[in-house]
Amino acid sequence: MLIGDVARRSGVSARMLRHYDALGLVRPTGRTGAGYREYSGEDILRIFHIESLRSLGMSLRDIGRALDDPGFAPSELVDGLVRRTRERIAAETELLTRLSRIAAAEPGDWRDVLQVVALLRELGSKSPDKRQRAALSSAEEAVVPVEALVEAVLSETDPHVAGALRWALARSGTGGLASLAEGLGSPVAEVRRRAVEAVAEIPDDAATALLRDALASPDVVVRGYAALALGARGVADAVPALVGMVVEGTNDVDAADTLSGLAGRPDLADRIATALVGRLSPGSADPAARRRLTQALADIPGPAASRALAELSRDEDRAVALTATYILGIRDAR
Repeated sequence: MLIGDVARRSGVSARMLRHYDALGLVRPTGRTGAGYREYSGEDILRIFHIESLRSLGMSLRDIGRALDDPGFAPSELVDGLVRRTRERIAAETELLTRLSRIAAAEPGDWRDVLQVVALLRELGSKSPDKRQRAALSSAEEAVVPVEALVEAVLSETDPHVAGALRWALARSGTGGLASLAEGLGSPVAEVRRRAVEAVAEIPDDAATALLRDALASPDVVVRGYAALALGARGVADAVPALVGMVVEGTNDVDAADTLSGLAGRPDLADRIATALVGRLSPGSADPAARRRLTQALADIPGPAASRALAELSRDEDRAVALTATYILGIRDAR
């Protein structure tokens, strides 16, 4: 079969067949009566083998080795192809993500495109200073896609940069809440913590609803941040979690301060006092927890807290009794 016929039937161009010939990959082994070189059946089969291996991403050099060396072991070469293909997919995925984020920023002209690209590059910089500048610039100079900000927030390890990123994300609105919700369910504890910190800084009803859901999280850190943020927003649902933090000694000072702030509402003061007293029985809390609970009652106004402190001033635990007596003295002076 002549080269033109082979090209038509195989789909491999005559130019590529000549290239294979020049490289020594496939050389026509026959001759016609007129002296033209002719491809045999075995030659054509070798062409199909070459095209099959090319479809796997193999180089022509490696294909020649594979077909001509009887001792050639394909496993190492295939492993290398797998590795390079994964690297290429990762690079293409990164490019696709970057292009999607640029499109989401809705640039008006090429200057906007270049500005967004520069900010995205700086957000991924190894320099904390550059990442912080990018975070601050994203809220003041250019629109950075919210998904890029969320990704940066959830991966940032530098506390100063993280603060700037949370600020920028809060200023961008609520578009990142869905991704932050996914972060709250991450298997990585640090990612969960960063997610709840970011949600806590978004002043919106949707963020508040997400924080309410976080009160049921199995992660004690997530529950704690959510309770403190909700308490600061005046949400009464946070009271049980805040009382639990006082008992457990986890950010107990912040939790007590937040309870004090909530108790400024007349409808919550007695409820909070009752919740604290309910955890004070000697059998339900260790001595250190009972002292923390007593101290937490100090800034809870209302008769329920005063009655509880009066009773605690006669407690069998001397430290609890002294603490309650001291607090009562201050309350009486007021």
